[in-house]
Order: sequence, then structure tokens, then C-alpha cells
Amino acid sequence: MTLRDVCIEISDRYEIMFLEIGTDKDHVHFLVQSVPTYSPSKIVRIIKSITAREVFHRVPRVKKQLWGGEFWSDGYYISTVGRHGSEAEIRRYVANQGREKEYRKLHSQQLTLW
Repeated sequence: MTLRDVCIEISDRYEIMFLEIGTDKDHVHFLVQSVPTYSPSKIVRIIKSITAREVFHRVPRVKKQLWGGEFWSDGYYISTVGRHGSEAEIRRYVANQGREKEYRKLHSQQLTLW
């Protein structure tokens, strides 16, 4: 569970709490909580850069198995809690991504108050 472990280490170093981490065939879905001083794009940069670097360091064969040696694609989707969505709606969205038989929850934690 290298990816989950790296994410938990990110939580320890940054004010980013992973409420859910799930995977399906070729995607990873995160439900995160963070402080308002981090923009959504900054959160994505932190997660993508650290997880790629650490997974390649800890499991070098992964890079050889990936097309082009890239861990993450350039794109991402973000939805925030607020006027257009609640935490429950976003949690359902994350859990319903991919095919039901392929979705695997790697980590789950309840919303916390900082």
C-alpha cells in the first residue's frame, strides 16, 4: 500500500487530510480536506509531485511499467465543498467512480475540524 502510506506521510507534513483514497483500473480518487490557505491547484501539485517521486523511489519497477514513465496524467478534476456541493455529495462521487467491481478503497477517515 505504498500510495496510501505516502499520502498519510503527506498528511503529517502538510495540512492536507486524506478522507478517502480509492482506486479503480487506471485511476486514483482522493477526497481531501485542507486549510483555506492552500488553493485546490496547490493541493494537487503537492499530492501529485510527492506521490510520484516517492512511489518511484520505493517501488522502482513501477516507472518501467508505465507508458512514458509518467505516474500521473496532466489533468485532474476538483470539486470543493461550499455553495455547489457538500462533503457527502463529493464522497459519493469519489466512491462511485469507475466500475463498482474495480473500485477499491485504500483509506477512509472521517471529516475532522482543524
